[in-house]
Amino acid sequence: MAARRESAAELAVATDLDPRRVRLAISAVLVLTAFLTMWGLDRNGFANSYYAAAAQAAAADWRAMFFGALDAPGWITIDKPPLSIWVMGLSVRTFGLSAWSLLLPQALMGVAAVGVLFAAVRRWAGARAALLAALVLALTPVAVLIFRFDDPDALLTLLLVAAAWALTRAIDDDCLRWLVLSGALIGLGFQTKYMQAFLVLPAFGLVLLVGGAGNLGRRVRGLLLAGAAVLIASGWWVAVVEAIPLDQRPFTGGSATGGPLDLLLGYDGLGRILGQGGGGPGGGGAGGAFGGAGALFGGPAGPFRLLGTPWDGGIGWLLPLAVVLTVIGLGLRFMPRDGPVATLDCWAGCCGAAGWRHTSWSSATCRVSSTATTP
Repeated sequence: MAARRESAAELAVATDLDPRRVRLAISAVLVLTAFLTMWGLDRNGFANSYYAAAAQAAAADWRAMFFGALDAPGWITIDKPPLSIWVMGLSVRTFGLSAWSLLLPQALMGVAAVGVLFAAVRRWAGARAALLAALVLALTPVAVLIFRFDDPDALLTLLLVAAAWALTRAIDDDCLRWLVLSGALIGLGFQTKYMQAFLVLPAFGLVLLVGGAGNLGRRVRGLLLAGAAVLIASGWWVAVVEAIPLDQRPFTGGSATGGPLDLLLGYDGLGRILGQGGGGPGGGGAGGAFGGAGALFGGPAGPFRLLGTPWDGGIGWLLPLAVVLTVIGLGLRFMPRDGPVATLDCWAGCCGAAGWRHTSWSSATCRVSSTATTP
């Protein structure tokens, strides 16, 4: 397996572009991404006032930052974990409250996601495919939108793309520390938007099992180690908060009992996977009075969901090509399960998961799976 993977990598390098041209091309793509995400960024104002309020509270009080509170005194939190609020809160604390201090971190995450995606695809498919993948992500309308907004999806996208990159490194180098890093990055995604980060787990696990080095037992052990990293990175904050008595911490917004575990078992976790609508006590699916949309848009869950409104203009236009290339990849099932074929397994799995989930959950998964056009 390792020898076959090395041959595939050598073939990609042999047919690759001149390194100087590659550097110029990816620099141009990154500049384009920065332009699309940063031009006129302050026109959006504070964007989502729900998360803007939490970032302002985080900048004013460290306790409020840790819990992701909506107010500096820390009476109630947002209905999401706080990692994206930590990033915005540090930016607001450093530069003061403004549209730029709130939204610039998201734009920079978009540029970083494009760069990391290029690095991941180049390892298995060469510079041409990597440049195409980077350009697809940079120009995907829903990606440009979310990288100009202060929702948690920008950070989630970056973390999931980075997790995919770490997975490619783990398979290429047969190194467990990259597997642990991939799992930890998915865990940080959980700390950004709860179980939305877990939508990629079936695809990532499949890629590791069929494309990893060594015998099946070794691959299963690697999978279990990566799973442990996911659980530790995901669960520590929830465990800490649940261990603190309710009268000594903020009430968890959207929950019935005041704790994040209740939120996970309710509408913002299993409820979204099972297709249950509605929101928490504040009303609305994702933030109550601050305008969360919940399950009120995006259409019913199903395999054709991403071809309908509003996905057809944001990502649906790319799916027919992704499906065709996935079928081609599956037709190569007798080839070594490395490089392009494993890449197709990964992105096709992500895309399939997106079609069955809550609208906002699908968006980041779609942006990750958009690279199925680059086998």
